[in-house]
Amino acid sequence: MKKGPTEWEMRNIIMPLMLSGAKMLDRHCPKCGSPLFEKDGRVFCPVCEYREKQRKAEMKGVEEKLTEKLNELANSLPDDIDELEKHLRAMEKIIELLERYRKLEGGE
Repeated sequence: MKKGPTEWEMRNIIMPLMLSGAKMLDRHCPKCGSPLFEKDGRVFCPVCEYREKQRKAEMKGVEEKLTEKLNELANSLPDDIDELEKHLRAMEKIIELLERYRKLEGGE
């Protein structure tokens, strides 16, 4: 993961957090170097939390596209046996990719 908050992250994540009453601590995140914050008794790194949410959103988008393609293939199975085999191989690859993505997410 990249080190330190970007200018955008400083302006759009850290500054609004400071204005919301969160307390900036004199400790820094070991992953990204951002100042740690405390709010409602919870100590956290706002930059790492934001980046994790972004990563999950990106992963979700990939998963949705793969699922959409799988459904498209399942709804258009050809009668020709050779073409059917191609469709099924493609569907099998998509299912494998979906399983890998879900493992990365800590899901199934």
